Amino acid sequence: MLHLSGLYRYSLKSAAGEVLHETPVDGLGVQGDRRWMVVDTQTGRFLTQRLLPQLTQLQARWLGHAHLLLSALGKPDVRVAVPDEHALLRAVTIWKDSLHVPDAGEEVALWLSQWLGRDCRLVYMPPLRARQADKAYAEVGDKVAFADGFPLLLIGQASLDDLSVRVGRPLPMLRFRPNLVISGSQPYAEDSWKRIRIGALEFRVVKGCSRCIMTTLDPQTGERSADREPLTTLKTYRERNGEVFFGQNLIAYGEGDLRLDMPVQVLE
Repeated sequence: MLHLSGLYRYSLKSAAGEVLHETPVDGLGVQGDRRWMVVDTQTGRFLTQRLLPQLTQLQARWLGHAHLLLSALGKPDVRVAVPDEHALLRAVTIWKDSLHVPDAGEEVALWLSQWLGRDCRLVYMPPLRARQADKAYAEVGDKVAFADGFPLLLIGQASLDDLSVRVGRPLPMLRFRPNLVISGSQPYAEDSWKRIRIGALEFRVVKGCSRCIMTTLDPQTGERSADREPLTTLKTYRERNGEVFFGQNLIAYGEGDLRLDMPVQVLE
């Protein structure tokens, strides 16, 4: 029987993930997921583990709709208030999207700049400023916060198990940064799903997730795999049109609550 076996939130884009037992889902995915992002002060361009592997060691915890808590080795924790309507709007760029979003202030900017060793700012995504998801796969009005392309990412546990066998060592699920993990299916069964239901919530499966160099980073240490695994193995059987795919992007119909062990039904 298919069931929800993993739930994760990544409050700050590219920081460490948070393991959940239950969570609300809203129009931007898992509540609190990727509502915050670090950007270069001069260019406004988004900063991720691709450039700064040490972000794997930054703990970011969503504290409801009011605060974010940041923790890093050797630094005192910093609690960041969600910017209000009077906050400075900063021009930022994430992939091909350019937008203006609230800046989180000087204290956390200094904290992050010192820890990362480069001049940066922290910005926040209010729901009303969310980006339009790629209309090649999404409908007009489908929104996304600071996730790369879509609000939710799903991976089948059996798919990861199969990949781990092929690579020759166990791979942690957090290496692939899903929001939802489904157990009870065959490896890569999620590739063929179009609509699923988890509890009372329905989801559209819109597009396979193309993977990048971030998958070669150990989420526990931030060290890059010398053998470029798992990308090296994935390229041997999951490459299509020059891209490597692992996992599926989702968009939820409406809002609701998820909790571990909920049954999963494939509707289409």
